[in-house]
Amino acid sequence: MDRAALEANWLALTKTALPQAAKGRDWPVQLDHCFQRICLDHACGGCWYDTITDRPAYKKAPDDILTRAVQLAQDILADHSDLHALNRQSLIWRGKAT
Repeated sequence: MDRAALEANWLALTKTALPQAAKGRDWPVQLDHCFQRICLDHACGGCWYDTITDRPAYKKAPDDILTRAVQLAQDILADHSDLHALNRQSLIWRGKAT
């Protein structure tokens, strides 16, 4: 997949598909930026802003990181990943775990 298609897929998943799907599911997040945080954090193995220093993160992320983030977003949408666990870990990395 070329970079433009990868970015378009990222935006379609995180800004539209996941927030829409969240309305009918018992997910801990519903907002686009929350899905982006979770997917990018896990693609980076920690807080994304420790790895991606420029903004917007999806445009500045290396191809391999954005590819992993897109795959995770697809897995979440297909219920192949535990969004509750992913969100908890993201919050732990950020020192915001409850």
